[in-house]
Amino acid sequence: MPKLTNVVNNSLPGHLAIIMDGNGRWAKNRNLPRIAGHKAGVDSLHAIVKSCALKKIQVLTVYAFSSENWKRPGSEVSLLMDLFVSSLQKDVDELSNNNIRLRFIGDLSVFSVKLQKLITKAEESTSKNTGLQLVVAINYGGRWDITNTLRAIAQKVKDGKINPDDIDEEMVQASISLSDLPEPDLFIRTGGEMRISNYLLWQLAYTELYFTDCLWPDFSTTELDKALAWYSGRERRFGCISEQLSSVNNA
Repeated sequence: MPKLTNVVNNSLPGHLAIIMDGNGRWAKNRNLPRIAGHKAGVDSLHAIVKSCALKKIQVLTVYAFSSENWKRPGSEVSLLMDLFVSSLQKDVDELSNNNIRLRFIGDLSVFSVKLQKLITKAEESTSKNTGLQLVVAINYGGRWDITNTLRAIAQKVKDGKINPDDIDEEMVQASISLSDLPEPDLFIRTGGEMRISNYLLWQLAYTELYFTDCLWPDFSTTELDKALAWYSGRERRFGCISEQLSSVNNA
């Protein structure tokens, strides 16, 4: 990845969330093993990360491995874990050189000690970077996220720190994953499926949803630009009507 330069466009999302779907089908279409599709997907991610950084998008959150993906064949899961390890070993210095901060969300406790140490090291070594924040959701599920949040709030009630009547949306928001970041403005799912698959259930409440048949390994920067052009034409009303937005913008 070459050194990045700055490009600013106010019509772009501040936070982009992606489900990178279609790696296995991409490989199958080429009579390749599924892991070949996942490796090609990593190459696509590199290109999209670079493009987001160039465009000055603040946050890119990608769904790398869901809590449901453990149901896949053991051999595929094992190869995916090896791919995570090798990617962390190879890519962190490159991210740092381009001022990109790497973060992870999800239940990391189930992973090998080696992978957990690599994740911790990657987060620490890029923690002072001020450019794009790349968030990787790994062993993550939206229901898990909400359940964890409710459990933490319930413990505060049990300990007498708060009353049940104190619980509101702001309290939940403060405890949910990515609470320190703006909520996603644009969600992209590749691969032709039209669902959010337990991804950022709380955070996607007012996010614009974009679905494409393009399989993730084929999702180029040109495909990203198509999604961003679609987003730039959206009117985000957040429960208001168009006239209200016009009056605010003209004030």
